[in-house]
Amino acid sequence: MKSLRHAVALLVPALLALGAAMALLVLSIARRVVIPAKRPADAEILAVDTGAQTIELTRTRDTELPGRYGLFTSGTYGYVKLGAVLSADATTVRRKLLTQIEPGARVDRTAAFSGWYYATPSELHLRWENVLIGSPAGPCPAWFFPAESSTWVVQVHGRGVTRAECLRAVPVLHAAGFPNLVVSYRNDGEAPRSRSGAYALGASEWRDVDAAIAYALRHGADRVILMGWSMGGAVALQTAVNSGNRDRIAGLILESPVVDWRTVLRFQARGAGMRAPLPDLAMSALSLPLTARLSGADDAIPFDRLDMVARAEELSVPILILHSDDDGFVPADASHALQEARPDLVTMPPFSGARHTKLWNYDQAGWSDAITEWLRTQGFSASA
Repeated sequence: MKSLRHAVALLVPALLALGAAMALLVLSIARRVVIPAKRPADAEILAVDTGAQTIELTRTRDTELPGRYGLFTSGTYGYVKLGAVLSADATTVRRKLLTQIEPGARVDRTAAFSGWYYATPSELHLRWENVLIGSPAGPCPAWFFPAESSTWVVQVHGRGVTRAECLRAVPVLHAAGFPNLVVSYRNDGEAPRSRSGAYALGASEWRDVDAAIAYALRHGADRVILMGWSMGGAVALQTAVNSGNRDRIAGLILESPVVDWRTVLRFQARGAGMRAPLPDLAMSALSLPLTARLSGADDAIPFDRLDMVARAEELSVPILILHSDDDGFVPADASHALQEARPDLVTMPPFSGARHTKLWNYDQAGWSDAITEWLRTQGFSASA
């Protein structure tokens, strides 16, 4: 009996310590979901040839992609543009530089590969202006590209990036006659910060987009098309079902969108080598007010409300989904499921090989044609 009491005395603290460690691990995983992170260094610069204006990178599934891209660097240049792949072997890839790098410039090895390409609105050579949109979070900066139509496009960027991500879509939409309002939202590093500074995965950010719609309606728009990139897709979908202005939303264009967060987070957890049930435990923690706040969020994350496959019947406007089947970050499964649930509304042309939010870079003509054809088919025109 004495030995049993001794064993229990040793076992109970051990179990409590194990439970505490598991709880801390779950909260840590949950925190990674909602707290904005720095841009990951996912590429390595091996050499720069300033004479030939070429750059050699470690070969990854992104750096080997054909097309035009951006590269966030450190040293003399903060951002450079990349062109065609010139050569590649099993471990390296050599690309043409589209940004002139001068001899003697310092370019550090660590870098981040990006689909942005355009970093500032002036690069588009279109008329534009800075505007401020008064939202519940505070004044949110936006770029406005005027055009003749009374149907405006409101563009919403994704997680961990800023509105520059959306610039690629401005030329094709502007050429079709549509004004573009490229917006920011709370906690994205440009718009005001909430109390915690954490993402709500679309559950609160939609209010800032709703304010952008109200801004557009006050400044000459009769209706709007929402275009959301990645997490911006989740924000746009939430706006479409929650906005008091939803009767003025004429359509949605979703680029590599998050349609259901559970699908995305489980996929990313598997890719990170995380075993069940940790991803579901982390989502459960984010679903409860107390543990959500302990994870860094302002409020509980309503994953059921963010599941737009389950809420597909609430959607009422035509939707164009542009999503590569090999996305690698936000799987296309939920996009296909939404198309299957609402074939009357959803158009989803097939794309593959382009990875996440890089369809424009990979196949600019096909991507642009898909948007132009959808606009024509839906009857959107510069005169309306």
